[in-house]
Amino acid sequence: MNDKALSTLLSIAGWDAERAADVEIYGGTDPILRTPFRIGDTAAASLAAVGLAISDIWKLRTGRAQSVRIDTRQATASLRSSRYMTLDGKPAAAERHSLMGVYPAKNGRWSYLHCNFPNHRDAALSVLGVEEDGEAVRRAVAGWDALQLEEAIIAANGAGGMVRSMEEWARHPQAAAVAALPLMEIEKIGDSPPQALPEGDRPLSGVRVLDLTRVLAGPTCARTLAEHGADVMKITAPHLPSITAQEYDTGHGKLNAHLDLRQEQDVARLLDLASEADVFSQGYRPGTLARRGLSPEALASIRPGIVYVSLSAFGRAGPWAARRGFDTVVQTVSGITDRQGKLFPGAQPGPQFYPVSAIDYLTGYLMAFGAAVALARRAREGGSWLVSISLAQTGRWLVQQGQVAEAELREVPEDFTTEEIARWSTVSDVPGGRLSHLRPVAQLSETQPYWARPAVPLGYHEPTWPKRPA
Repeated sequence: MNDKALSTLLSIAGWDAERAADVEIYGGTDPILRTPFRIGDTAAASLAAVGLAISDIWKLRTGRAQSVRIDTRQATASLRSSRYMTLDGKPAAAERHSLMGVYPAKNGRWSYLHCNFPNHRDAALSVLGVEEDGEAVRRAVAGWDALQLEEAIIAANGAGGMVRSMEEWARHPQAAAVAALPLMEIEKIGDSPPQALPEGDRPLSGVRVLDLTRVLAGPTCARTLAEHGADVMKITAPHLPSITAQEYDTGHGKLNAHLDLRQEQDVARLLDLASEADVFSQGYRPGTLARRGLSPEALASIRPGIVYVSLSAFGRAGPWAARRGFDTVVQTVSGITDRQGKLFPGAQPGPQFYPVSAIDYLTGYLMAFGAAVALARRAREGGSWLVSISLAQTGRWLVQQGQVAEAELREVPEDFTTEEIARWSTVSDVPGGRLSHLRPVAQLSETQPYWARPAVPLGYHEPTWPKRPA
């Protein structure tokens, strides 16, 4: 594999290079799927880092270390895990809305419209002044300057962007702001005594995680912590848009409750939950939760020893710090879709997305890694901790790993074999039926990861923590 990716993560955790000897990564290297970007190497490195952090926690509990094994091919498949779900034998993956995509604009430029959620779709249609019709949208976008359309959609609370080359993005002020940040920051934000891990027979037994994230990256973080024994409670609200198939994909291992943060009594209930939590993971745009008394500093005062994991689209600095974004938006503006389209043209000309949701899932794994590192630090030295990362920082890290030579990209398969998917899959009984899905990737020598709870619909449980093991 590309050792550069894992070395970066060892450094973030404060580990020396010898820690890499505790990991076996097998199954080949990139290219695994049809993209020049090193999605397999970065996936394997991210999951290896999670495994090492979990091994640290297990050693704190028992005095015993664990070795970690990662199959690079299985790790790559996990970057589009929803693709391999079936519910009662029928495909259960989420379908992108037909309006979501890249459209030609003026002067040979291209514009991406993110239309999966109704509110973002309505924003784009409002700016374009058309009904929900693909051809009408295409004609309208063709009349726009791509940069002006990007700004108009953002101003209308939508999501999307102008397609840039990698060279153009490198000259953008936001790219400079992201480049000035490390991949991820883990910082102490408050003092408190060291806290022993709760009792239990799994690495994260009794660790309580509040998951206030949506779509893929943040929910993947919480799902990853759940597979090592954490009690995860996802919090959302009925008025927030959602995609059921994504909840099947990222909901493994979680309790799932509704709280409406527009209501003071629900904010109070959330603060009660946070006062008994160990990890608080949120993906709201910077400053949003501070208005509800849920900033990192506020929670550190309410619950000394909290590990606060904060996800944003474009990082905590720069002109786009408060801008909403998604994996596909970051791909679009940073040159990834431009490069992918030149090497692997699609059925329609123009920029193309790579074949997985790498930035989303990688960010989720990195968030889980950061949370586990912070929990170990809390146990050793005490304190409250803030883990900060953005989709743009992950995207930059992915690009920094370099690209596969074009000569090596010939005859790369589009998918894994049926036998591989069957070997990597498991089955869960969920409220909607029998769900076949990918199981956890990491193989630990003593505590194999698994999900103790099936995925359930949003709001399925009451917002109450289960009792910790006696």
